[in-house]
Amino acid sequence: MQIQVVKSKIHRVKVTGADLNYIGSITIDEDLMDAANIIQGEKVQIVNNNNGERLETYCIPGPRNSGEITLNGAAARKVAVGDVLILICYAYMDYEKAKTFSPAIVFPNEETNLLE
Repeated sequence: MQIQVVKSKIHRVKVTGADLNYIGSITIDEDLMDAANIIQGEKVQIVNNNNGERLETYCIPGPRNSGEITLNGAAARKVAVGDVLILICYAYMDYEKAKTFSPAIVFPNEETNLLE
């Protein structure tokens, strides 16, 4: 049996930009993506702690050590700069493997979105 479990999580980052005229996606500082084991194009669930919105899109890497978290396209309407987000990626895996799997969870600096 396969089940879906949390694979990666970036906990509490602030939105640094919202670009309505971009095709779509979320731009994430590539250092954060690497630390959380998230790859370009991977589906991510976005939870907005400020307004309760939940949405899904795909990731694109932003400049390293920039702290960038930019919602692009229609998703830009679901956030405001400064909103606090939780970003979650899931994976399917065998039930027994899931019992011992440890997700990559990252807690960046809440003011700068940078790793410490």
